[in-house]
Amino acid sequence: MEGLERLLAEHPFFYGTDDADLALVVGCARNVRFAPGQYLFREGEPADRFYVVREGRIALEVYAPAKGAIVIDTAGPGEIVGVSWLFPPYRWELDARATGDVRAVALDGSCLRSKCEENPRLGYALMKRLSEVDHRRRQSVQARLVDVYADDRAG
Repeated sequence: MEGLERLLAEHPFFYGTDDADLALVVGCARNVRFAPGQYLFREGEPADRFYVVREGRIALEVYAPAKGAIVIDTAGPGEIVGVSWLFPPYRWELDARATGDVRAVALDGSCLRSKCEENPRLGYALMKRLSEVDHRRRQSVQARLVDVYADDRAG
């Protein structure tokens, strides 16, 4: 295995993925880097990719007019960022910002959607994995909201 195929095969998100499916995914992949403070994506922009994080941390943020950017979750090595590429209208619902040097693999959403349409087995496998990530992230956000509101009531 070489390059991107090896990187993806070793990443927890793709661990155990069939070699043929992984080869299809690699056709949509490229290595990317982000400097500290650089945005991977911004709310409202077209959601045309997702990121497999290899190194560094990414802050997932929402903007509140009275408070500015609020970090609602973070992602680091072994995680992924961005599921909006899969759901119409294909727009980012939040911001993702590198908090340090980040190395990741970017996967082209349009390319992956096409491959999933052509190969429903691949589509189902990706949907299951992405749904698990989305579910865990929503649970994390819910726990943070409970902490915020508990702090507000205590003060």
